[in-house]
This record gives sequence, structure tokens and C-alpha cells, in this order.
Amino acid sequence: MTIIAAADGSALGNPGPAGWAWFVNDSCWAAGGWKHATNNQGELKAVLELFRATAHLDDDLLVLCDSQYVINSITKWMRGWKAKGWRKADGKPVMNLDLLQELDEALAGRRYRFEWVKGHANHPLNEAADSRARAVSEAYQRNAPINAGPGWVREGDAAPVRRPALTSATKARAVASPAATPKLPAGPSHPELFAFDDPDASHTVSLQLSADEHARLTERAARLGVSVGELLHGLI
Repeated sequence: MTIIAAADGSALGNPGPAGWAWFVNDSCWAAGGWKHATNNQGELKAVLELFRATAHLDDDLLVLCDSQYVINSITKWMRGWKAKGWRKADGKPVMNLDLLQELDEALAGRRYRFEWVKGHANHPLNEAADSRARAVSEAYQRNAPINAGPGWVREGDAAPVRRPALTSATKARAVASPAATPKLPAGPSHPELFAFDDPDASHTVSLQLSADEHARLTERAARLGVSVGELLHGLI
């Protein structure tokens, strides 16, 4: 399956109050921003957060983007910049280095492609991402609440995007082993399963995966240079 999503950024004044957003549909999108940033930073951050939101999936990803700067940075220039110590051909440091390095890490092992779409040309997904990114920048301008969206929500996916942050005392130990047939607990989910607000809590999460699922998980962990447990902990 291929996930099709638009990513866009907005900055009032450029730089100024700024927002970013990625959009799949009305039930699956996210947005955020800063009090002061550039449009390019918003564009890069939108793509970065889209890849982070879908990191737990094995789908191909088609990113619709109206920024040639973002597309060229990722598909043409990044490899050369990285080889030169994140410097351009003229020796000057690459701009937006922190976001580009985070993107470089998030892209590792992923199957993706970018498609340029003309901005403000009534493309439904692009317009939806643009309006949400601009709404964030306008909210920062007015010191109003930010609508961050529902995050990653797609029927059948096991891991949502937004979840409580884990403290050192509540880090889960994830154990994965191959199994002939995946077994999932029946019945509704229970949000109270993990007491994230309990400073003394320690939890163990056990997963049963098919041999094929375990192989893909092991391969992705190897590409990222981490253990399977570390990869699972990041997802959980």
C-alpha cells in the first residue's frame, strides 16, 4: 500500500510566526509550528513529522510538496552536503542543518518518493495542508491555542502517533520473537493499561510477530544501527 500525503509550511513575514502540517485526510493529519521561523523551516518540518508519524509502518510513502527547495534538498543535494560535512559546494554551512540531519535519519530505510504540486492551485491535499499550516502561524501571531490535529489515525494500524512521553522510570522493555501466527488480545483497548504518571512504574511489553514481520523488523533495526529492542522502544 502507498500512503499519499501532502506536507506544507507557512511563515507570516518569512521569518515570523510559522506553522507546518501534513495531511492524509480529515481524520489523519497533524500540525505545529514556532513563534518565529522561516517558510523553508516549516516545509522541512512538515516532511520530517510525516516520516516520524509513519515510522511504524512498512508502506511506501508518496509526499506531495509544493516546495522545490525541500524536494531538491532531500532527493538531489543532501547526499553531497553530507559527504562534504554538511557544507555546500562553496564551502559555506548548509542552512537549516538541524532539520536536514533529522530528516536524513528519519529517511533511513524508508521507501518514498516526492511529487511536486503547484501551490495555491486548488489541489485538495495541498490546500488542506497549507490551510492547517497557515492556521498555526496565525494562531501564534494572535497568541491563540494551536490545533495540532489528531495525528496518525488509520484503521488497522497498531501504533498511533501521539502518546505520553516516557520518563526514565517508565521505559518499557520491548521483547520481540518470531511466532507462527500473530496473536492479539481480544476486546477493546484500555488506555489505563500503562500508568505513565506513576514514577515507580516499570513495564514489560511482549509482542508476537510472524516470521516475516520479525525479519522486516530486524532488517529495519539493522539499517538504523540499533537493536530490535531499541527500535521497538522508540515506537512504543
